[in-house]
Amino acid sequence: MRRRHWLARAAAAPFAAPFAVSPVAALAASSEGGLLTRPIPATGEALPVVGLGSWITFNVGTDRAARQTCVEVVRAFFADGGRLIDSSPMYGSSQPTIGHALAQAGRPAALFSAEKVWVDDAARGPAQVQASRAHWGVPRFDLMQVHNLLAWQAHLPRLLDMKAAGQLRYVGITTSHGRRHAELAQIMRSQPIDFVQLTYNLVDREAEQRLLPLAQERGIAVIVNRPLRGGELVDRLQRHPLPAWAAEIGCAHWAQVALKFAVAHPAVTCAIPATSQVEHLHQNMAAARGPLPDAALQRRMADTVARL
Repeated sequence: MRRRHWLARAAAAPFAAPFAVSPVAALAASSEGGLLTRPIPATGEALPVVGLGSWITFNVGTDRAARQTCVEVVRAFFADGGRLIDSSPMYGSSQPTIGHALAQAGRPAALFSAEKVWVDDAARGPAQVQASRAHWGVPRFDLMQVHNLLAWQAHLPRLLDMKAAGQLRYVGITTSHGRRHAELAQIMRSQPIDFVQLTYNLVDREAEQRLLPLAQERGIAVIVNRPLRGGELVDRLQRHPLPAWAAEIGCAHWAQVALKFAVAHPAVTCAIPATSQVEHLHQNMAAARGPLPDAALQRRMADTVARL
């Protein structure tokens, strides 16, 4: 009963805007190397619409077998055409695990490194950024984000200065679990950020109301975290057979259905599901191929999930 109530509440929320991809967005979501890409509004640089998160899944400590599994996931990610990998100092040993995997994979030139600063003492921010860079083994990060708005008033100006000095390429800010949307919207309106990261999926759709339209209006790239609700959404849905309409958008697994729902919104640049399994990595990356759902199918997807 709790699950039905939870899903029904999500489906009851109206779509804030049409999801049919406009002609401009359709051009932006062009195929590059077999993957659908979207441009970063600030520069036009193309990113595949599916990236790789590292929360929980790469926090494996010094376990040799688990670290090797992460190496294979990273290798498969780049072999499938992936680029953006996201992490944070909050994620335990994920940063050194990523660094080890990148080294074992030959430090792929395609890497788009997305990190975060996460410390309430703003004076410690620069040292944390440098420690993160050392863990990854990169000369600079492509994107540095203020994690969950923590001390953002102090961190954000410093990150913007680093960008101006060529020490970063892009600056962003994040939230998760649908928190602090009003404050995030104000930052998006007032600060010259390139990226925003937020939670958006078949169940958590509050971002449709204000944040996603605002990102389009302000020319801010959007990274979607928790597109599979940390795996919970897929665990619930895979108890049921795929609907017949899943084949219309090339989906063979529920994870692909959920990911295509998230990246179909024209404001979304990239979704970052996390996984520690190569099989699931390939399934996730397949969501960046083939057609995306239009507005009618989006509504059908949400209605289907609400009934399960």
